[in-house]
Amino acid sequence: MNVSVVRIARSIALVGLVAAQTAPTSAQATAETPEPGFAENLQKGVDEFFGEWIVGPMASVLFFDIVFWDTPPAHDDAAARDGANLRDGEPLAHASDNDRGWMLSAVNRFDEAKLAGMVGADAAAAIVAARPTEGFAAIGDIDSIEGVGAWERHLLWAHANALSIPFIVLWLVFGAIFFTVRYGFISIRGFRHAIAVTRGHYDAPEDHGEVSHFQALSSALSATVGLGNIAGVAVAVGIGGPGAVLWMMIAAFFGMSSKFSECTLGLLYRETDAKGNVSGGPMRYLDKGLAEMGLGKLGKVLAIGFAIMCVGGSFGGGNMFQANQATAQISSVVPLFASSGGKLAFGIALALLTGAVIIGGIKRIGRVAELIVPFMCGVYVLAGLAVVVMHASDIPMAFGKIFGEAFSPMAVGGGVLGVLVVGFQRAAFSNEAGVGSASIAHSAATTNEPVREGIVALLEPFIDTVIVCTMTGLVVVITGTYQSGLEGVEMTSRAFDTVIPGFKYVLTATVVLFAYSTMISWSYYGERCCTFLFGTASSMPYRVVFLAFTVLGSILELGNVIAFSDLMILGMAFPNILGMLLLSGKVRERLDDYWSRLKAGSMTKRATTPKAGA
Repeated sequence: MNVSVVRIARSIALVGLVAAQTAPTSAQATAETPEPGFAENLQKGVDEFFGEWIVGPMASVLFFDIVFWDTPPAHDDAAARDGANLRDGEPLAHASDNDRGWMLSAVNRFDEAKLAGMVGADAAAAIVAARPTEGFAAIGDIDSIEGVGAWERHLLWAHANALSIPFIVLWLVFGAIFFTVRYGFISIRGFRHAIAVTRGHYDAPEDHGEVSHFQALSSALSATVGLGNIAGVAVAVGIGGPGAVLWMMIAAFFGMSSKFSECTLGLLYRETDAKGNVSGGPMRYLDKGLAEMGLGKLGKVLAIGFAIMCVGGSFGGGNMFQANQATAQISSVVPLFASSGGKLAFGIALALLTGAVIIGGIKRIGRVAELIVPFMCGVYVLAGLAVVVMHASDIPMAFGKIFGEAFSPMAVGGGVLGVLVVGFQRAAFSNEAGVGSASIAHSAATTNEPVREGIVALLEPFIDTVIVCTMTGLVVVITGTYQSGLEGVEMTSRAFDTVIPGFKYVLTATVVLFAYSTMISWSYYGERCCTFLFGTASSMPYRVVFLAFTVLGSILELGNVIAFSDLMILGMAFPNILGMLLLSGKVRERLDDYWSRLKAGSMTKRATTPKAGA
């Protein structure tokens, strides 16, 4: 169970995609690694404990796969096994490249128990025993395993084309579609207004809050724009083909309404303490909002559950994982940081830089985020545009593949629905629409109109997924690197290197910036939830512990601890979406009132610069 869960959790959080580039083979490890000492054994023991007793059961619930279809071979008998049509690898020989890739991915991520249900216990044991830590690199590697013949390959191919989706993704998608319809497609009719509000056209001196609309948007974006945009999209295209890019864009469109809902509620039920610090988010509106509906006990349980998961997730997925991936990437290109001492030095430096921002609270986080986010997104998008321009003649082909394969009946994993699932999964894990984290940052925005900030928030999935993720997808498709056999960040790096030699150094800087921005935002999320649970006195102790985890994340590789934290982050969607469904009537009432006043012209729209007139 441990191996299966770790593979699932790491696939979701993209744990190890960067570190895999420099990881030694098992043979090298045996020859070069000294006998583990006390620290190594302690780390291994903690990792195994989390994997077996915490990550395993948690992932079994949160990421339970709902299988839509799984078509086994029609004839599983001796005659079929010995059939001539299977001796030369049929039907795998006629499988498309995408089908082969889907099969390879399935074999690499399934544990022995799941493989046994596909090919039998003996063949499954042989596959797991021969499988490298980083997975098989090619179909031929499976063919060479003793005990895995033509019939087993036939079974693998048939089962790998099953269509299944984790329940958490279905929950996120259901919520996104419901809110889109419930709020009258606010993602379309509110888009232009969102841009105007972000630019400050509707700011008023009497509004209360701590940060501007743009700073709140930047703070929330800094937590979502990250490695998922660089490596996660490459994973989606590598598994689902170019068509996955279109479905990511469609998923982002629906996710915009989830962001609107959670951030409107965050403003509606935010609280301000005696020192003027604003606190809002799911833990507040689940508690107070459901209590107003006579569901106080349910609201309290959901709020506490959300807050606990958010605090845990902030230490791991929002901190340790970010520090770990930044350290791994920079050590792969700068030898100075490759040693244990170098990693420790980088971890301490990262903790100091993070501490310099988070000690100042959301106001300083907002100021830093409004500088970092536009810069890092701009550099990445401009680099992507350079690749696109250099391959201008291939643009029609690339869009043809993206749109054509999104609706192709020959698409992987059960046809059109298979590639749709891949796209929706990666979009959900990238922009976190429905998780509820963004509403914590937006609750500090300076405005007295909850709906107004909700409308600003709907820009997040558009920027994160429709712009940044689509740029990555277009680059890997237009350069053809999605067929290179590489995965994740390696695929993206190779795509850029084809046009911009040495881009790995720029990518390293981007990864570090993405990790840093994610950490400062998630520190605020965890702190607000910590003060909800334990009071305002816990704020500073939380920040100190958070910085300690930054250093630990740089020097340790506690895979299951980090995977546990990532599971908690995505698990936040369960109480959040349930609460938003129950409170959707309040949001719709506020939206209708706000929109009628906007259309009636009763809201003052001011100029943003002195030259334009005030």
